[in-house]
Amino acid sequence: MKIYKYHHMREYSNMKIGGIAKELIIIEKKEELVEVLKSREKTFLIGNGTNTLIPDRDMDISFISLNKLNKLEDLGNGRVYVESGVNFDDLIDFTEEKNYSGLENLAGIPGSVGGLIYMNGGAYGSEIFDSIEEIEIVDEKFEIRKIKKTDTYVTYRNTEIQQKKWKVISAVFKFEIGFNKEKVLELKEKRETRHPLNMPNLGSTFKNPEGQFSAKLIIAAGVQGHKVGDMQVSNTHPNFLENHGDAKYSDVIEIIRIVKKKVKLDSGIELEEEIVIIED
Repeated sequence: MKIYKYHHMREYSNMKIGGIAKELIIIEKKEELVEVLKSREKTFLIGNGTNTLIPDRDMDISFISLNKLNKLEDLGNGRVYVESGVNFDDLIDFTEEKNYSGLENLAGIPGSVGGLIYMNGGAYGSEIFDSIEEIEIVDEKFEIRKIKKTDTYVTYRNTEIQQKKWKVISAVFKFEIGFNKEKVLELKEKRETRHPLNMPNLGSTFKNPEGQFSAKLIIAAGVQGHKVGDMQVSNTHPNFLENHGDAKYSDVIEIIRIVKKKVKLDSGIELEEEIVIIED
């Protein structure tokens, strides 16, 4: 375990916004996670920061990184053990190497495996839990235990893990044989052309309401391109927010408020955030 006091967190968010944390703790063994959670009052598990908005102030928060928990192990028969800190791109590369199929529709999503499991991340009609057999977590009683997918609640961009604030340590995936390389290349090209990947952003800002697309609702409400300070609703993909230089935490909160208000007035639909917002 490594502990860094009063650590600058700006580079730990893909939006490039963030203040100084009380401490950043790098976990190297899963037992250390239990120790840290028991001994700290206010903690936040930070993955790759690809969907997390961090306040730009001094924070009385112990941020915890599991990026050193990055073991990938082929268990045979299409089953793969994956620790929480594994970069999702690395898991995709591993499935290609082993000719395993199941996650192709998610290829190109940034982030750690643990972060995607936490929120049941997905794309193009597929979700990460489609390929999960079992997860290993630290529960609310600070106990490490394994749970079958069939014994936990999972829905669109939401999980029992999230609701009960469990911490994901690892998962066992179950794949079919036959990696679809063409599908992966096709979807990566789509992301590169349709998403503002050259700008600091947190991915999809809002969940898609049932039967609707947030991007279309934002366009219809007339807020695509809207700016608050250096924060802008992307002209490339309106469900993305872009940092055009020195945007503040408050700029992001305000632009989210405006988009939600305008969409509600135009369509009657209340958008719900997909990004994780650490409260200021």
